[in-house]
Amino acid sequence: MEKVTTIFGIRAIIEAIKSGESIDKVFVQKGISGELFKEMEFLLRQEGINSSYVPVEKLNRLVKGNHQGAVANISPIEFHNIDDLVLSAIESGKTPLFLLLDQLSDVRNFGAIVRTAECTGVSGIIIQKKGGAPINGDTIKTSAGAIFKIPVCKVDHIKDAVFHMQSSGIKVIAATEKADDYIYDMSFKEPCAIVMGSEGKGINPSVLKVVDKRAKLPILGAIESLNVSVACGAFLYEAVRQRI
Repeated sequence: MEKVTTIFGIRAIIEAIKSGESIDKVFVQKGISGELFKEMEFLLRQEGINSSYVPVEKLNRLVKGNHQGAVANISPIEFHNIDDLVLSAIESGKTPLFLLLDQLSDVRNFGAIVRTAECTGVSGIIIQKKGGAPINGDTIKTSAGAIFKIPVCKVDHIKDAVFHMQSSGIKVIAATEKADDYIYDMSFKEPCAIVMGSEGKGINPSVLKVVDKRAKLPILGAIESLNVSVACGAFLYEAVRQRI
């Protein structure tokens, strides 16, 4: 059953955090202050919840009612634990294939990637707690409901996920134009994880330093880059091609 919920009001958000609700993102009005606000801000930091400061007009568009300067999206999905997910993928008998998304910010790109990931048998998707696209109604729509069918994990930093994969015997391949090898020179037959970067900045340089391999797609036209969801599809289907 779909559960996309928006809650608003500082006290309501504080209670939601304390009760363990899976909050995806909080929008906070720029310039607000007060003791209650400080408590909410402390809890957001403590729990590593994604938040952004926005003009009051944005909050007015999000909800009708007295939002008191804060609006939160409760995630429609429950997030998985990365330890459990990796272990179950290894024990499943299938060759693990993970997707690591480094601060992908566009909701529709995220939804499209989730849909392709589900179609290509991806074992799980790992995203960063902060800086990534929220999981909301647009994600559900563009993923064609696939967001409910594929496990998603949140980590403090994508580097954490890279190290976790490597310590579990899973090769990490970065999809980046800053590569000497083409995707077709890579082997995807063994357990592997593919890292995709954000729309504007690509993969964080600190992440690129620790991956096992880098691979790029050949670009034959004048425009030097592909949409990230299209590039992700090309990588995932090359893995499928090799594995079948």
